[in-house]
Amino acid sequence: MVRLLTLCGAATSLLLWRRRSNKQFKETSQRQLTTGISDTVGVDPGLLKKHSNLESYTVPGTGITYPGIRTFYRPHPQGHKLPSKPNPLPLLVFVHGLGGSVAQFHPLLTSLVNVAPCLSIDFPGCGLSEFSPKSWEAYTTDALVQLLATVINKYRDAETGQQIVFIGHSMGCSIATLLASSTSPYANLLSSHVVGFVAICPKADALTLEEAKKFKKLLRIPGPIFDLWRKWDRRGGTESASVARFTGPNAENETRKLQFRFNEQSRTPVWRRMTTGILPDYSSGVPKGGLPGREVWAGLALPIFLAAGELDKITPASELEKIAGFLGKSPNDEIRKKITRDPSMSGPEMKDDRLDGDVRTDSASFISSEDSDINKSVPGETLTFRRRVLKKIVFPAPASHALLYAPSTCRTLAGLIQAFFTDHIDKRLSLGWQLQYLTTEGKWDVKNLEKWKAVKPVSEPIADIFRAMKTLREVDEYHCPRVFVEQWKEKIYAIVDISHESPVYDPRGLEIGGIEYHKFPTVSKLPPSVDEVKSFIDLIDGLRGGQASVSNVVKCGLIGVHCHYGFNRTGFFIVCYLVERLGYRLQDALDEFEGQRPPGIRHDHFIDTLFVRYCTSLKRAPTL
Repeated sequence: MVRLLTLCGAATSLLLWRRRSNKQFKETSQRQLTTGISDTVGVDPGLLKKHSNLESYTVPGTGITYPGIRTFYRPHPQGHKLPSKPNPLPLLVFVHGLGGSVAQFHPLLTSLVNVAPCLSIDFPGCGLSEFSPKSWEAYTTDALVQLLATVINKYRDAETGQQIVFIGHSMGCSIATLLASSTSPYANLLSSHVVGFVAICPKADALTLEEAKKFKKLLRIPGPIFDLWRKWDRRGGTESASVARFTGPNAENETRKLQFRFNEQSRTPVWRRMTTGILPDYSSGVPKGGLPGREVWAGLALPIFLAAGELDKITPASELEKIAGFLGKSPNDEIRKKITRDPSMSGPEMKDDRLDGDVRTDSASFISSEDSDINKSVPGETLTFRRRVLKKIVFPAPASHALLYAPSTCRTLAGLIQAFFTDHIDKRLSLGWQLQYLTTEGKWDVKNLEKWKAVKPVSEPIADIFRAMKTLREVDEYHCPRVFVEQWKEKIYAIVDISHESPVYDPRGLEIGGIEYHKFPTVSKLPPSVDEVKSFIDLIDGLRGGQASVSNVVKCGLIGVHCHYGFNRTGFFIVCYLVERLGYRLQDALDEFEGQRPPGIRHDHFIDTLFVRYCTSLKRAPTL
């Protein structure tokens, strides 16, 4: 703290030296209010762009209106075809932490949007939401809890009794707890409808008196001066102290890049208001208000999944033990599972030991007497669970507070969460179950099945990097994940699914077998945009960059790419990669794809677009 105040003193001198007028001082503050907005818009993932809107919410009982809240909502595309008795699929609600945004959940959302409807918001002033209103009362923990409840009530199908599963990160876990717990001051809002809770890097209780005093000292520093210190703290970019604080040492470069971006998008005036809002009142000797503690956590009588990183310095992994103690049951059957051997885990970490250690998995089930008849299911199906379950996961070093979006942990985390959903909340939250049900009922399968069957499943190697494929099919006798893994795991190490729809197979079947799965949704019939091609190239670069060695484990094989049949969109992206990264002439790239995946790209307008895009001698005239 002394060092921080010294730095802030230096920053004060710098500010006074540079400040020539009150006008300049005000302009500095105003710029801070909008810092990061344009950057956030530019890097917002396609999934979030497509299913997000700015919406206005007025919170009942408070009179506070939030005019521009970025709201992400994506209904399940096949949800209306699945069993809806006694309830439809639960609504998955994602809650970010202090200074965070919906974008931090993107790696999880790419998997979970395929199994249930998903909802999330950027809290006011965070991510893409407007910094409005600016009153400090609108940013207290109580206000944010009520705002989130208002959003959920708008999107939850109350008439059919739709239930809720919370997925929170950091401070978002505390906000979700206040809505999920039966002993919360806000239990009347939603708690009776919450059937599951995933808490990632949670904070177990309110800030201590000493922690509160430190934050109050920070908050006394004027905003512009504090912002100067934050800029100083970000010196060095991805290698700065501001990044290391969240990612820990030895973090992957991609994780550092993401963290640096998130840090830049966090606006000082918003951080100051939200931080003030979490400070408890110790005037009576005990904390009042702010983040929830033992009493509120103890009211969570539902399946709970807790996850933390071993090197997390923001919310240490020891917080999980505190929460387990609050719940009255501390698991006594610790299980150590090697990542390469745990079939419940999903993602590349399963096969390449990328985490370089064990995942500590503690689990316990506890059923109270009043829960004896609570494990009810849909007639004729064993679908839902109501056991009070506690599962804890501690990811080993270098896992940190950024484990939610770090490439080395996010896919394993997604797989563990999906397994938890299926085992302890609702069987219908398994994509494999959904595919089996919908295919059996004739409600969901590949379009034009006979045409699909006539297409060769996998191409010959393309430029020694790719294999073009048709989509797999969960119930197919030959081209399904189970058989595919047996035949191709030494020849293909990753699959990029560029189809727009949810896959008609369960990707976990690939990942459990050691083949990475990456969803990169694009629209059929339309040539991919320049931005989509750039994102695809970045994705392939990342996969190829990890091919040589990850934790001293060499990846073998090529990258499979598929849309529905594996000709047009697949060919377009692969050809673009050959041209932009490998230096192919356009015609040579087209010939290479056609030779290995005959008859090549079939849509003439796709080929025309490629020639226009890569015709280097074309002189553009002004539009008249």
